[in-house]
Amino acid sequence: MKVIKDLLYDLKKNKMLMLMLLPTTLYFFIFAYLPMSGIVLAFKRLDYAKGIFRSPWVGFDNFKFFFMSGQAAIVTRNTVLYNIAFILIGTTLQIAIAIFLSELGNKYFKKLTQSMMFLPYFISWVVVGAFVYNLFNYEYGTLNVLLKGFGLEPVDMNGTTWVWKYILVFFNTWKNIGYGSVVYLAAIMGIDQELYEAADIDGANKFKKIRYITLPSIVPIVIVLTLLSIGNIFRGDFGLFYQIIGNNGLLYNSTDVIDTFVFRSLMFSQEFGMAAASGIYQSVLCCVTLLLVNGIVKRVNKDYALF
Repeated sequence: MKVIKDLLYDLKKNKMLMLMLLPTTLYFFIFAYLPMSGIVLAFKRLDYAKGIFRSPWVGFDNFKFFFMSGQAAIVTRNTVLYNIAFILIGTTLQIAIAIFLSELGNKYFKKLTQSMMFLPYFISWVVVGAFVYNLFNYEYGTLNVLLKGFGLEPVDMNGTTWVWKYILVFFNTWKNIGYGSVVYLAAIMGIDQELYEAADIDGANKFKKIRYITLPSIVPIVIVLTLLSIGNIFRGDFGLFYQIIGNNGLLYNSTDVIDTFVFRSLMFSQEFGMAAASGIYQSVLCCVTLLLVNGIVKRVNKDYALF
Protein backbone atom coordinates (compact mmCIF):
# COMPACT_ATOMS: atom_id res chain seq x y z
CA MET A 1 0.00 0.00 0.00
CA LYS A 2 2.85 2.38 0.80
CA VAL A 3 4.30 1.90 -2.68
CA ILE A 4 0.93 2.74 -4.27
CA LYS A 5 0.54 5.83 -2.08
CA ASP A 6 4.05 7.01 -2.97
CA LEU A 7 3.33 6.46 -6.65
CA LEU A 8 0.04 8.42 -6.51
CA TYR A 9 1.80 11.19 -4.60
CA ASP A 10 4.54 11.43 -7.23
CA LEU A 11 1.96 11.46 -10.03
CA LYS A 12 0.04 14.27 -8.35
CA LYS A 13 3.19 16.24 -7.56
CA ASN A 14 4.59 15.97 -11.08
CA LYS A 15 1.34 15.84 -13.05
CA MET A 16 2.50 18.35 -15.68
CA LEU A 17 5.69 16.37 -16.33
CA MET A 18 3.65 13.17 -16.54
CA LEU A 19 1.29 14.74 -19.07
CA MET A 20 4.28 15.76 -21.18
CA LEU A 21 5.58 12.18 -20.97
CA LEU A 22 2.20 10.62 -21.84
CA PRO A 23 2.40 10.83 -25.69
CA THR A 24 5.81 9.12 -25.75
CA THR A 25 4.62 6.48 -23.28
CA LEU A 26 1.54 5.73 -25.38
CA TYR A 27 3.62 5.58 -28.55
CA PHE A 28 5.99 2.95 -27.19
CA PHE A 29 3.19 1.01 -25.51
CA ILE A 30 1.15 0.79 -28.72
CA PHE A 31 3.93 0.30 -31.26
CA ALA A 32 6.62 -1.47 -29.19
CA TYR A 33 5.07 -3.38 -26.29
CA LEU A 34 1.68 -4.50 -27.63
CA PRO A 35 3.22 -6.07 -30.78
CA MET A 36 5.47 -8.18 -28.52
CA SER A 37 2.51 -10.48 -27.98
CA GLY A 38 3.09 -11.63 -31.55
CA ILE A 39 6.30 -13.45 -30.59
CA VAL A 40 4.15 -16.51 -29.92
CA LEU A 41 4.10 -16.87 -33.70
CA ALA A 42 7.70 -18.11 -33.48
CA PHE A 43 6.39 -21.24 -31.75
CA LYS A 44 3.34 -21.82 -33.96
CA ARG A 45 2.44 -22.79 -37.50
CA LEU A 46 0.29 -19.95 -38.77
CA ASP A 47 -3.20 -20.93 -39.86
CA TYR A 48 -4.91 -17.98 -41.56
CA ALA A 49 -8.36 -19.28 -40.68
CA LYS A 50 -7.57 -19.63 -36.97
CA GLY A 51 -5.33 -16.57 -36.52
CA ILE A 52 -2.12 -16.25 -34.54
CA PHE A 53 -3.32 -17.23 -31.08
CA ARG A 54 -5.43 -20.24 -32.14
CA SER A 55 -2.89 -21.65 -34.57
CA PRO A 56 -1.28 -24.99 -33.59
CA TRP A 57 1.92 -25.02 -31.51
CA VAL A 58 5.03 -26.46 -33.18
CA GLY A 59 7.59 -25.86 -30.44
CA PHE A 60 11.03 -24.98 -31.78
CA ASP A 61 10.39 -26.23 -35.33
CA ASN A 62 10.55 -22.68 -36.72
CA PHE A 63 14.00 -22.21 -35.19
CA LYS A 64 15.10 -25.54 -36.69
CA PHE A 65 13.96 -24.34 -40.12
CA PHE A 66 16.24 -21.30 -39.80
CA PHE A 67 19.30 -23.15 -38.50
CA MET A 68 18.95 -26.17 -40.78
CA SER A 69 18.83 -23.96 -43.86
CA GLY A 70 22.63 -24.05 -43.97
CA GLN A 71 22.85 -20.24 -44.13
CA ALA A 72 22.27 -19.30 -40.49
CA ALA A 73 25.97 -19.20 -39.56
CA ILE A 74 26.93 -17.33 -42.75
CA VAL A 75 24.30 -14.60 -42.47
CA THR A 76 24.95 -14.19 -38.73
CA ARG A 77 28.69 -13.78 -39.41
CA ASN A 78 28.03 -11.29 -42.18
CA THR A 79 25.64 -9.27 -40.02
CA VAL A 80 28.11 -8.99 -37.15
CA LEU A 81 31.18 -8.23 -39.27
CA TYR A 82 29.44 -5.59 -41.35
CA ASN A 83 28.08 -3.87 -38.24
CA ILE A 84 31.51 -3.92 -36.59
CA ALA A 85 32.96 -2.28 -39.72
CA PHE A 86 30.13 0.28 -39.77
CA ILE A 87 30.67 1.15 -36.10
CA LEU A 88 34.48 1.42 -36.23
CA ILE A 89 34.79 3.30 -39.52
CA GLY A 90 31.66 5.39 -39.06
CA THR A 91 32.49 6.50 -35.52
CA THR A 92 36.10 7.37 -36.39
CA LEU A 93 35.15 9.48 -39.42
CA GLN A 94 32.23 11.15 -37.65
CA ILE A 95 34.46 12.26 -34.78
CA ALA A 96 37.17 13.45 -37.19
CA ILE A 97 34.70 15.50 -39.24
CA ALA A 98 33.04 16.92 -36.13
CA ILE A 99 36.44 18.11 -34.89
CA PHE A 100 37.25 19.52 -38.34
CA LEU A 101 33.98 21.47 -38.44
CA SER A 102 34.47 22.78 -34.93
CA GLU A 103 37.86 24.20 -35.94
CA LEU A 104 36.56 26.01 -39.03
CA GLY A 105 36.58 29.76 -38.64
CA ASN A 106 34.34 30.77 -41.55
CA LYS A 107 30.81 30.21 -40.25
CA TYR A 108 29.20 30.33 -43.74
CA PHE A 109 31.55 27.71 -45.14
CA LYS A 110 31.03 25.69 -41.96
CA LYS A 111 27.23 25.72 -42.34
CA LEU A 112 27.46 24.90 -46.05
CA THR A 113 29.81 21.97 -45.42
CA GLN A 114 27.64 20.65 -42.61
CA SER A 115 24.48 20.87 -44.74
CA MET A 116 26.11 19.13 -47.70
CA MET A 117 27.30 16.30 -45.49
CA PHE A 118 23.92 15.97 -43.79
CA LEU A 119 22.01 15.75 -47.11
CA PRO A 120 22.74 12.03 -47.88
CA TYR A 121 21.04 11.03 -44.62
CA PHE A 122 17.67 12.00 -46.16
CA ILE A 123 18.22 10.13 -49.42
CA SER A 124 16.27 6.86 -49.66
CA TRP A 125 18.16 3.59 -50.05
CA VAL A 126 15.99 2.99 -53.11
CA VAL A 127 17.58 6.04 -54.76
CA VAL A 128 21.04 4.95 -53.64
CA GLY A 129 20.39 1.46 -55.04
CA ALA A 130 19.41 2.94 -58.43
CA PHE A 131 22.56 5.07 -58.37
CA VAL A 132 24.76 2.05 -57.62
CA TYR A 133 23.07 0.02 -60.37
CA ASN A 134 23.67 2.71 -62.99
CA LEU A 135 27.22 3.17 -61.77
CA PHE A 136 28.32 -0.48 -61.92
CA ASN A 137 26.07 -2.00 -64.59
CA TYR A 138 28.16 -4.17 -66.93
CA GLU A 139 26.65 -2.99 -70.24
CA TYR A 140 25.95 0.71 -69.80
CA GLY A 141 27.15 1.59 -66.28
CA THR A 142 29.17 4.77 -65.82
CA LEU A 143 32.28 2.87 -64.71
CA ASN A 144 32.38 0.57 -67.73
CA VAL A 145 31.51 3.37 -70.15
CA LEU A 146 34.58 5.25 -68.91
CA LEU A 147 36.74 2.13 -69.13
CA LYS A 148 35.61 1.51 -72.71
CA GLY A 149 36.29 5.14 -73.53
CA PHE A 150 39.91 4.65 -72.49
CA GLY A 151 40.15 1.45 -74.51
CA LEU A 152 40.06 -0.86 -71.46
CA GLU A 153 38.03 -4.01 -70.86
CA PRO A 154 34.77 -3.60 -68.90
CA VAL A 155 34.63 -5.01 -65.39
CA ASP A 156 31.85 -7.35 -64.25
CA MET A 157 31.27 -5.77 -60.84
CA ASN A 158 28.16 -7.88 -60.17
CA GLY A 159 30.29 -11.01 -60.39
CA THR A 160 33.20 -9.65 -58.33
CA THR A 161 32.33 -10.77 -54.83
CA TRP A 162 35.06 -9.20 -52.70
CA VAL A 163 34.58 -5.61 -53.87
CA TRP A 164 30.98 -5.34 -52.61
CA LYS A 165 32.11 -5.53 -49.01
CA TYR A 166 33.89 -2.23 -49.46
CA ILE A 167 31.07 -0.75 -51.53
CA LEU A 168 28.53 -1.47 -48.79
CA VAL A 169 30.76 -0.02 -46.08
CA PHE A 170 31.43 3.06 -48.22
CA PHE A 171 27.78 3.85 -48.93
CA ASN A 172 26.69 3.20 -45.35
CA THR A 173 29.39 5.58 -44.11
CA TRP A 174 28.59 8.15 -46.79
CA LYS A 175 24.89 8.16 -45.91
CA ASN A 176 25.24 8.33 -42.12
CA ILE A 177 28.40 10.35 -41.62
CA GLY A 178 26.61 13.71 -41.66
CA TYR A 179 24.06 12.75 -39.02
CA GLY A 180 26.67 11.23 -36.71
CA SER A 181 29.04 14.17 -37.06
CA VAL A 182 26.27 16.58 -36.02
CA VAL A 183 25.78 14.64 -32.78
CA TYR A 184 29.49 14.75 -31.97
CA LEU A 185 29.72 18.39 -33.04
CA ALA A 186 26.98 19.25 -30.55
CA ALA A 187 29.00 17.49 -27.83
CA ILE A 188 32.12 19.44 -28.81
CA MET A 189 30.22 22.73 -28.74
CA GLY A 190 29.19 21.93 -25.17
CA ILE A 191 32.77 21.77 -23.92
CA ASP A 192 33.70 24.57 -21.52
CA GLN A 193 35.55 27.19 -23.57
CA GLU A 194 37.62 28.18 -20.53
CA LEU A 195 39.55 24.95 -20.96
CA TYR A 196 40.67 26.06 -24.43
CA GLU A 197 41.51 29.53 -23.15
CA ALA A 198 43.67 28.02 -20.42
CA ALA A 199 45.37 25.84 -23.03
CA ASP A 200 46.08 28.92 -25.16
CA ILE A 201 47.73 30.59 -22.19
CA ASP A 202 49.90 27.49 -21.70
CA GLY A 203 50.94 27.65 -25.36
CA ALA A 204 49.13 24.55 -26.58
CA ASN A 205 48.58 24.26 -30.34
CA LYS A 206 45.39 22.98 -32.01
CA PHE A 207 46.52 19.36 -32.10
CA LYS A 208 47.33 19.33 -28.40
CA LYS A 209 43.97 20.94 -27.55
CA ILE A 210 42.21 18.29 -29.61
CA ARG A 211 44.19 15.51 -27.97
CA TYR A 212 44.00 16.65 -24.35
CA ILE A 213 40.68 18.55 -24.24
CA THR A 214 38.33 17.71 -27.12
CA LEU A 215 38.75 13.95 -27.33
CA PRO A 216 38.65 13.23 -23.55
CA SER A 217 35.59 15.48 -23.20
CA ILE A 218 33.52 13.59 -25.80
CA VAL A 219 34.48 10.11 -24.56
CA PRO A 220 31.16 9.67 -22.63
CA ILE A 221 28.98 10.43 -25.69
CA VAL A 222 31.19 8.21 -27.88
CA ILE A 223 30.73 5.29 -25.47
CA VAL A 224 26.97 5.81 -25.17
CA LEU A 225 26.44 5.94 -28.94
CA THR A 226 28.73 2.96 -29.47
CA LEU A 227 26.83 0.93 -26.89
CA LEU A 228 23.54 1.80 -28.59
CA SER A 229 25.01 0.69 -31.92
CA ILE A 230 26.24 -2.56 -30.37
CA GLY A 231 22.68 -3.17 -29.19
CA ASN A 232 21.75 -3.66 -32.87
CA ILE A 233 24.87 -5.50 -33.94
CA PHE A 234 22.88 -8.59 -35.00
CA ARG A 235 20.44 -6.50 -37.05
CA GLY A 236 21.26 -5.54 -40.61
CA ASP A 237 20.06 -2.42 -42.38
CA PHE A 238 17.57 -4.07 -44.72
CA GLY A 239 17.35 -1.06 -47.03
CA LEU A 240 21.11 -0.91 -47.50
CA PHE A 241 21.67 -4.60 -48.23
CA TYR A 242 18.53 -5.30 -50.24
CA GLN A 243 18.38 -2.16 -52.37
CA ILE A 244 22.07 -2.18 -53.30
CA ILE A 245 22.59 -5.95 -53.72
CA GLY A 246 19.09 -6.83 -54.91
CA ASN A 247 18.59 -10.47 -55.95
CA ASN A 248 22.11 -11.14 -57.16
CA GLY A 249 22.66 -14.73 -56.01
CA LEU A 250 26.40 -14.55 -56.72
CA LEU A 251 26.82 -12.11 -53.83
CA TYR A 252 24.63 -13.77 -51.20
CA ASN A 253 27.39 -15.57 -49.30
CA SER A 254 29.40 -12.38 -48.80
CA THR A 255 26.64 -9.78 -48.48
CA ASP A 256 23.54 -11.54 -47.14
CA VAL A 257 22.49 -10.60 -43.60
CA ILE A 258 19.81 -12.11 -41.37
CA ASP A 259 17.16 -9.59 -42.42
CA THR A 260 17.57 -10.07 -46.18
CA PHE A 261 17.82 -13.87 -45.82
CA VAL A 262 14.56 -14.00 -43.87
CA PHE A 263 12.83 -11.69 -46.35
CA ARG A 264 13.78 -13.87 -49.31
CA SER A 265 12.73 -16.98 -47.41
CA LEU A 266 9.33 -15.43 -46.79
CA MET A 267 8.95 -14.51 -50.44
CA PHE A 268 9.29 -18.14 -51.51
CA SER A 269 8.09 -20.23 -48.54
CA GLN A 270 5.61 -17.95 -46.71
CA GLU A 271 7.00 -19.24 -43.39
CA PHE A 272 5.94 -16.44 -41.05
CA GLY A 273 6.85 -18.53 -38.03
CA MET A 274 10.44 -18.73 -39.22
CA ALA A 275 10.54 -14.93 -39.61
CA ALA A 276 9.29 -14.49 -36.05
CA ALA A 277 11.85 -17.04 -34.81
CA SER A 278 14.71 -15.21 -36.51
CA GLY A 279 13.48 -11.97 -34.94
CA ILE A 280 13.65 -13.51 -31.48
CA TYR A 281 17.08 -14.93 -32.32
CA GLN A 282 18.33 -11.46 -33.28
CA SER A 283 16.78 -9.77 -30.25
CA VAL A 284 18.22 -12.25 -27.75
CA LEU A 285 21.72 -12.02 -29.24
CA CYS A 286 21.55 -8.20 -29.33
CA CYS A 287 20.39 -8.08 -25.71
CA VAL A 288 23.09 -10.47 -24.50
CA THR A 289 25.80 -8.59 -26.42
CA LEU A 290 24.67 -5.24 -25.06
CA LEU A 291 24.58 -6.54 -21.48
CA LEU A 292 28.07 -8.01 -21.81
CA VAL A 293 29.64 -4.89 -23.31
CA ASN A 294 27.82 -2.59 -20.89
CA GLY A 295 29.03 -4.79 -18.01
CA ILE A 296 32.62 -4.48 -19.23
CA VAL A 297 32.29 -0.69 -19.51
CA LYS A 298 30.74 -0.56 -16.04
CA ARG A 299 33.69 -2.43 -14.57
CA VAL A 300 36.15 -0.04 -16.20
CA ASN A 301 34.22 3.15 -15.43
CA LYS A 302 30.65 2.93 -14.15
CA ASP A 303 29.97 6.57 -15.06
CA TYR A 304 30.19 5.69 -18.77
CA ALA A 305 27.81 2.70 -18.64
CA LEU A 306 24.23 2.93 -19.94
CA PHE A 307 22.79 1.36 -16.76
